[in-house]
Amino acid sequence: MATPVHDVVGIGFGPSNLALAVALEEEYGAGVDAVFFEKQPAFGWHRGMLLDGATMQVHFLKDLVTMRNPASRYSFLSYLHAKDRMVDFINGKTMFPSRLEFHDYLEWAAAAFEGRVRYGSEVVAVRPHDAATLEVVVRRDDELHTCLTRNLVIGVGLEPVLPDGVRQGERIWHTEDLLTRLDGLTGTPERLVVLGAGQSAAEAVEHLHGRFPETEVCAVFARYGYSPADDSPFANRIFDPAAAEHYFEASDEVKRMLFDYSRNTNYSVVDLDLIDELYRRSYAEKVAGRERLRILNVSRLDGVRPGAGGVRVDVTFLPTGETAALEADALVCATGYRERNPIDLLGEAGEHCRKGAEGRLVVERDYRVATGPEAAWAVYLQGATEHTHGIASSLLSMTAVRTGEIVRSIAGRDARVTQEA
Repeated sequence: MATPVHDVVGIGFGPSNLALAVALEEEYGAGVDAVFFEKQPAFGWHRGMLLDGATMQVHFLKDLVTMRNPASRYSFLSYLHAKDRMVDFINGKTMFPSRLEFHDYLEWAAAAFEGRVRYGSEVVAVRPHDAATLEVVVRRDDELHTCLTRNLVIGVGLEPVLPDGVRQGERIWHTEDLLTRLDGLTGTPERLVVLGAGQSAAEAVEHLHGRFPETEVCAVFARYGYSPADDSPFANRIFDPAAAEHYFEASDEVKRMLFDYSRNTNYSVVDLDLIDELYRRSYAEKVAGRERLRILNVSRLDGVRPGAGGVRVDVTFLPTGETAALEADALVCATGYRERNPIDLLGEAGEHCRKGAEGRLVVERDYRVATGPEAAWAVYLQGATEHTHGIASSLLSMTAVRTGEIVRSIAGRDARVTQEA
């Protein structure tokens, strides 16, 4: 039996490649043969942080499609209409749906593409088959399968980061697993420690403080307080589609400047309403004389020692160097994520990809990895493009526009796709 040759193979099926699947359907119809491989057994996006009351940090119009195709039947507004909640949503006077509702929207959209997705499937190797196609090796149910593709789109998301020397364990968690880990706890914890100063850290602190009314929650970070995210209208221009173009064309010096200027829109910052809520709780407890919410600011983690049924956390107050040992039921690391290195996944195919400064892949304006002249196949990145396209390039804000550009690039390079569509 001949190995199937696909027009597009997507690695991962989170929001980015889901948006790609939509764009392929809307732009070129059924003429494009696309398949997606996803490790998870079903669609899911940051399920461990679907906290009650947590809201999205992006406008609902920056969904999977609207910035590319406002008339799409896969928009968030179409979802609200299908669920008979549009009037209720409008009456709520909000531009930022809850994270739980937005996840439901993503699941609703993903259900339309179940025939194109192979869940429970992990891509373990990518190698050139010939000048025009790549061979993709997939593990599923402990068996290996192969397929061929003219275009590979990598959308594997981010990987969680822990502090140096700290490993996940029974009582040491990353926030990506927060709800799952909490469901496994027995009894009421006496103390929980949250490390980090960003949005996920503040959300975890708020959730733990409300979920366990008798538990002490310690927030540990090196700043004096949580820093507010700059989501003002002018600052938000960094998330405009044109910003990726500007960043791509800029010199390395200007790229560094733009990135540094924009950090406070996305990194280690917190929504101001959440900061105010945590401060209100902290102050109210001081007035009442019982402080369950402890803000251990200007402090760093200096040691973690797991023990029976808990963990010992050493925290140093930086101005004096004084260290305190906290006996806790769990340490929650809200220490962020980093881009996965696509070179690790590309394997043999990566040898044909051009690399630039610091060994990173050279990425063209259309998010295609630059290759040698011997390669007619193409690899596109949905992520790991901050160094070429800017801070917003891999975020949800840019997903609809980015996937539209990728689809147009694929069709422009492959006349067969254009003709069949």
